[in-house]
Amino acid sequence: MSWLRRLSGDRLPDGFPGELASNENALTVAEVAYGGHLVVTELGLWLPEGRRVGWHLISKAAWGEGILTLVEAEEAGTAGAAVLLADREPVRFALPRPGKLPVMVRQRVDGSIRGRHRHELAGGGAVWFVRRKVPGRDGSVLQARADPGVDTEVVAAMAREAAERLASPEP
Repeated sequence: MSWLRRLSGDRLPDGFPGELASNENALTVAEVAYGGHLVVTELGLWLPEGRRVGWHLISKAAWGEGILTLVEAEEAGTAGAAVLLADREPVRFALPRPGKLPVMVRQRVDGSIRGRHRHELAGGGAVWFVRRKVPGRDGSVLQARADPGVDTEVVAAMAREAAERLASPEP
């Protein structure tokens, strides 16, 4: 029956290298100029190499002049219930016929965010604290992403404390 659900969205391109989860559907597809496709699903964005990036792990997605620029975050560790993130280098995808893909990527990334706060540090730099919905799971996760050069020990301590405060019921 999973094939029947997939009929309601866009079709997967021939030779799609990934394998969708049983509850996952292709919502829109765009061909990448230099080969492969980007595929938007409920759970994330599939990249041409057949790897899905969950919406909660996209730090930034920008569209302009036919190019989708994607900054993916990787989980660098945990601090209590918080997840520490580190951004990867931006990746650019030229989309000659983007269709609705850029709009859907923006909606999905923005829709994963439940709250955010940028905390400036006295010694310079800052830390972003973002509560995000993780596709396919209940609830949200607190993520902490520091500017380059910020002490990871300081970030971990702040993230641990922030997660504890969020978990505590208001008095």
